[in-house]
Amino acid sequence: MRILLIEDDRLIGDGIKAGLGKLGFSVDWFTEGNDGLLALSAAPYDAVVLDLSLPGIDGLKILRQWRQEGRDEPVLILTARDALEQRVDGLQQGADDYLCKPFALTEVAARLQALIRRRHGQLQPTLQHGGVIMEPASHSVTLDGKPLELKARELALLELFLLNPGRVLTRARLEEKLYGWDEDVSSNAVEVHIHHLRKKLGSEFIRTVHGVGYTLGAL
Repeated sequence: MRILLIEDDRLIGDGIKAGLGKLGFSVDWFTEGNDGLLALSAAPYDAVVLDLSLPGIDGLKILRQWRQEGRDEPVLILTARDALEQRVDGLQQGADDYLCKPFALTEVAARLQALIRRRHGQLQPTLQHGGVIMEPASHSVTLDGKPLELKARELALLELFLLNPGRVLTRARLEEKLYGWDEDVSSNAVEVHIHHLRKKLGSEFIRTVHGVGYTLGAL
């Protein structure tokens, strides 16, 4: 899952980017309000973590403009402003969730995963396709009831497919979701991850649609 992070505190931003990265998220981080405002239209983000006190333009103004433009990406406001009226104002401007500093990174990740699931119409905390069951919050996967060990990119790729059943995902789209702007991507990176998933989940779990991309195999 690809996350847009707009946070001007470098210590906090670095911690969120590094921590979410270890959990399989791809994070693009901006410290200036105007840069963050424009970034949302430049990549297919699954969710946004937005601070309110930003240089250049306030976070609430950014959020208001996105919603006026019809942007529907889920937004988690992360801020030191903990007054009730400010939390209410953020939600009324179109925020999907609100978390005050200080925070636990695990809670940030869990709230993002819940927002992303809801955006895809997945109300249950688990994702399933055939004998494969994934719990994104705990990063656990089982196949026919037996636990599987997957690397962070494999988990992220599997979650993408499970959130998009019946949809063909192009290699370019998968690369955009798995990697941020500051990451080098080899030409066959997606194919390598898919190869590893097939070895662990079954050769028919992910089907190649020649000339188009990849999709979940038939049940």
